[in-house]
Amino acid sequence: MSRVALVTGANSGLGLVTARRFAKAGYRVAGTYRSQRPDGDNEILWVRADVTDADSLDSAFTEVEDTLGKVEILVSNAGMIRDTLFLRMSEADFTDILDVNLVGAFRAAKRAVRNMMRARWGRIIFVSSVAGRTGQVGQANYAASKAGLIGMARSIAREFASRGITVNVVAPGPFPSSLMSTVDDEQQAQLTGMVPLGRFGEVDEIAATIEFVASDDAGYMTGAVIAVDGGLGMGA
Repeated sequence: MSRVALVTGANSGLGLVTARRFAKAGYRVAGTYRSQRPDGDNEILWVRADVTDADSLDSAFTEVEDTLGKVEILVSNAGMIRDTLFLRMSEADFTDILDVNLVGAFRAAKRAVRNMMRARWGRIIFVSSVAGRTGQVGQANYAASKAGLIGMARSIAREFASRGITVNVVAPGPFPSSLMSTVDDEQQAQLTGMVPLGRFGEVDEIAATIEFVASDDAGYMTGAVIAVDGGLGMGA
């Protein structure tokens, strides 16, 4: 029987493309959304969840378990951004981002790992960012949250390796997204010029990497940070 995969923050962008790839590959797939359920994609079980609320996440996992089976693959993708220069950044600007991007990932992983331990098999994949390795002006909060995922992933990877559970991080560089659409053409051109490959990534290229890390073929990979960034974070 195909494995059960849960993608958080799957209502748009990378999360949606990833969920669709899993479904196309034959996985039983669930995706979370916070407010608006995506239209179509009937092959995906849509469950409402707020990663800042442990009870909400628990209810979402329970719904997936009752409908599809125990979650064997978790793609922790839910996140948000609130950019501003450091001296203008309020404490709420900082802590709100950490609560969603880092603590939310902790909550999801903690809920998922219980059944993975019993099954002695599991895949946990955190979606980080090149900003978590290199830093970025105006993103002290976002970069801190994405860097924190790396330390958390490697700690969890060491704890659960003996149970057949792998924990890895995929760290994308710039790619077309709703966030990138808010950046003006001049800034986008400057960012493109910083990428050794000279272009933005495609969302499907990142989703393909996530799909591979979740596969049986990646069974000897844990605690890894896989950069899909065109070389932007090279050496970081």
